Amino acid sequence: MKQEEKLKQQQEYNDYVKQVTPTRNLALAMSKAFIVGGAICIIGQMILNIAKNMGMDQETAGSWCSLCLIFLSILLTGLNIYPTFAKWGGAGALVPITGFANSVAAPAIEFQKEGQVFGIGAKIFTIAGPVILYGIFTSWVLGLGYWIGKLIGIF
Repeated sequence: MKQEEKLKQQQEYNDYVKQVTPTRNLALAMSKAFIVGGAICIIGQMILNIAKNMGMDQETAGSWCSLCLIFLSILLTGLNIYPTFAKWGGAGALVPITGFANSVAAPAIEFQKEGQVFGIGAKIFTIAGPVILYGIFTSWVLGLGYWIGKLIGIF
């Protein structure tokens, strides 16, 4: 009798998990990511073209493009608009440089009421911190590998 109760309880639990687990349409999610990411790229290309038409070289125009995209992302985060894009577009909004700027600005905005030090200062890199840490560490490891490869004549 106990075994039957356990099996019944396990089945009820499995049914409950199936019921509350959200289902996602992969094709729809990928399409939304493509649309949002593409829109960000179009805006970036427009900024790049405008900067080049103003007489800037490729490198300077690229720097201004990145700077403008970061500014727009932080502005839209502050106005609570970017999170809507990120929720709808998923990785399309989170992967580009705008998503990184959003991940730095959002905790700062959220915890500003706790003060400059314990709010903004302590929480600003809660999401972006690991990205920065592992990005720097990975570049260090790759640089070390490249340096050793140059020493032994591989590169």
